[in-house]
Amino acid sequence: QVQVAESGGGLVQAGGSLRLSCVASGRRSSIDAAGWYRQGPGKQRELVAAISSTGSTFYEDSVRGRFTISRDNAKNTVYLQMNSLKPDDTAVYYCNARQTDRGGGVSDYWGQGTQVTVSS
Repeated sequence: QVQVAESGGGLVQAGGSLRLSCVASGRRSSIDAAGWYRQGPGKQRELVAAISSTGSTFYEDSVRGRFTISRDNAKNTVYLQMNSLKPDDTAVYYCNARQTDRGGGVSDYWGQGTQVTVSS
């Protein structure tokens, strides 16, 4: 079993920055691919950024150029650097860590989320 824990959320003024961390732990804690999702008040959960096992990245249009996803494989950690934050970025941010076994099976693990609040 894999446990995923997010941290780094908080309250910040518009234009500020935060860095979120997602750490995987457990018997097999390496992360193959990962994504950061967010769910704002009254909204559906949406994919914000993702990174593949080879380091390829994806960004949702509204955060491209402001957010950067990265990974440190030695620490089983994925980061989301968020700059130029806007009130619309206010949400609970969730990390999804994906593992792929040798047979091609995929397992997804979710953290509990970390609150990001951006004041205007």
